[in-house]
Parts: sequence; C-alpha cells; structure tokens
Amino acid sequence: MDNSKISVLIVDDHQVVRAGLSSALSNAGFNVVGEAASKSEAFAQIAHKSPTAIIVDLNLPDGSGLEIITWARGISSTIAIVVLTLSDDDAHLLACLQAGASAYVLKSAPLTEVIAALSHSFISPASFIARGLSAAISRKKVGFGLTAREMQVLSLLPTGFNASQIARELFISEATVKTHLSAIYRKLRVSKRTEAVVVAIKHSLII
Repeated sequence: MDNSKISVLIVDDHQVVRAGLSSALSNAGFNVVGEAASKSEAFAQIAHKSPTAIIVDLNLPDGSGLEIITWARGISSTIAIVVLTLSDDDAHLLACLQAGASAYVLKSAPLTEVIAALSHSFISPASFIARGLSAAISRKKVGFGLTAREMQVLSLLPTGFNASQIARELFISEATVKTHLSAIYRKLRVSKRTEAVVVAIKHSLII
C-alpha cells in the first residue's frame, strides 16, 4: 500500500516521542492525522479521525494502551495497531497480541523498524500475524524456558526463512534473531534448525 494512503494516529504521553515519530513517518510518506497523550484523547481522536493505523504506547497517564488496542480492534478488523513500548516483558507481549495488536516494537529499536511494522501490517490482514504468534506462544511448555520472543522465532523456523527473513517478519535485527536462535538451540538441547523443529513439534511448541 502507498504510504500516503495510511493515516496514522500516534499515542504516547511524551511529546518528544510523538514529535520524533511524526517527523519520521511524514518523511517516509505516511499521513500523520493526529497525536494523543492519553487514553481518553486517543479514544476521541480515533472516533473523530478514523485512522487506518495507530502507534500506541502501553503506559499512559489515564490507563493502559492495552485498552486502546482492545477497543480499536473491536471496532475495526483492518486497522493496523503497532505497539511501541519500553517493555520487553513476555506477559505484556502476549497480552497485546491476544488483544489484537498487529506488531510489537521496542522503543530501543531504530525508527526503521517502526516504519517496517506499520507497512507490513497492510501486507498481511490486520492481526493475522499477531494471532498466529499468540497461538504459538500459548503452546509454550514449562521446562524449556523459552521466552515469548524465542517462541516467535521458533514458530517461524518451519517456514524455511533465513535469519534475515525472520528479522524482517518480526521487525527486529538479524543479529537479534541469531542471538535468539542460539538460545533456542541451547534450551532445546539441539545444534541445528531441523533438530529444533523436530523437538518443537514433538512437544507441541509449534504445529
């Protein structure tokens, strides 16, 4: 989709973050239609401007960004919802994906990852990828100690994607993917991809 056809609402309680995102997205050709510093402002802006995409932080002064995700997904199955947060907590990641977020990006990531996440949400049906990842994470078994991020990487191994392709799919760097792969192999006690897939299927970590 042409970026100019994607109307974006930015929800974050820090003005500097909103300004930086607005500038970067505008330079990338997106149509930034508004900003909100709180949950209540976000609800009003969504209702008034009907954006096709939302970038939302989880920690807001009057509530949680998770409430915005749930509400927005409830009124639109096609809106792209990109979570941009400081939290790399597994529970937050899973909650956002289950609520209908399209992508989950850390604030420490380069802006290019935010832009990629936003664009990718329109290549695939909204929340399709998120729901698939959520299902994979829900199958996590106690004992292997895999994190939610590692489960995401593991769930993509049967596709045959290389590290670069997995990185693009999950909006993370290739180096981060390789770090996760090393951890997965160590925790599953295997030495290569095919062995990891066999073990994962055997223990219903992936299907």
